[in-house]
Amino acid sequence: MPFPFHPAGDDPVPAAVRGFARAHPDLVELHTDPVHLVARRRSPQRRVGLVSGGGSGHEPLHAGFLGRGMLDAVAPGAVFTSPHNKAVLHASRAAAGPDGVVHVVKNYTGDRINFGIAAERLRMEGIDVRRVLVDDDLATDGLDTATGRRGTGATVVVEKILGAAADTGTGLDPLAELGTAVVAASRSLAVASRAQSSARTGEPAFALDGELDYGVGIHGERARRSIPRPPTEELVGRMLDEIVGGLPDGDPAAVLVVNGMGGTSLLELYVLAELASAGLAERGLEPAGLLVGTFVPALDMAGFSLTVTRLRPDWIPLWAAPAETPAFPRATTEDQ
Repeated sequence: MPFPFHPAGDDPVPAAVRGFARAHPDLVELHTDPVHLVARRRSPQRRVGLVSGGGSGHEPLHAGFLGRGMLDAVAPGAVFTSPHNKAVLHASRAAAGPDGVVHVVKNYTGDRINFGIAAERLRMEGIDVRRVLVDDDLATDGLDTATGRRGTGATVVVEKILGAAADTGTGLDPLAELGTAVVAASRSLAVASRAQSSARTGEPAFALDGELDYGVGIHGERARRSIPRPPTEELVGRMLDEIVGGLPDGDPAAVLVVNGMGGTSLLELYVLAELASAGLAERGLEPAGLLVGTFVPALDMAGFSLTVTRLRPDWIPLWAAPAETPAFPRATTEDQ
């Protein structure tokens, strides 16, 4: 059967967006034509607006990170569908500061196209725009595709660090350069033991028969391979070997994001956080920040992703800076 708690009709997004705005009236403002959300509060020092967006089904990404210290506006799309360029345009107009706007875009064809069209129109209106393209997914690294690595869990790290930098008055080009550097220092991998449910049938979108999909995507894209399910300690070690091996050289400090894919309990995620934190230390990295929870799910997929960002020393206070948003917790090992 379809999802039992969707409203009548095929599209749950309009009601969900209204419900989100109703739940957080002090933090976000909903605009409906076209649909976009704007943060009610921003640092008076900001000279550049930060805008992101993407398909629904990944909540709290992106609207959950609207607010002081992170994003200024978000354009949501339908489930697993990029937002229309008109929504991106209106969100960007609302967010733009005196120095312009930075778009944080996950590396998917529809997102790149629609954010690109909006950026062209903004420039015609005299608003400067830069793009930070997030492409952290090791599962699609080196594949013979036109797009390359997908954008996944590192999006949250980019939005947090850029938001803190924007609050200090950082300008347009330095912000874009910082975002690009954070992306380059980030790698992710995701696994699933059960596919997301089909909104039409309510059944898993694909069958795994007791195996793990190793390298699954956030839209429920199948991995290149399924593997027999190993012990959890072995699985985490295997994932960390690939992630750490894919990072650039640099300082030992790192952010670790342990992200649920929608159908994984917090109990399990904390187990994974303990194993992954110890595993990073064994591989010479020092977790300077730890984020645990469901931040970039694929509807109700049972699985998790690990993201590691190797931090430069000047990024550590940006990660630890406070944020006032619906979904971002304080998550740092540094004393405040």
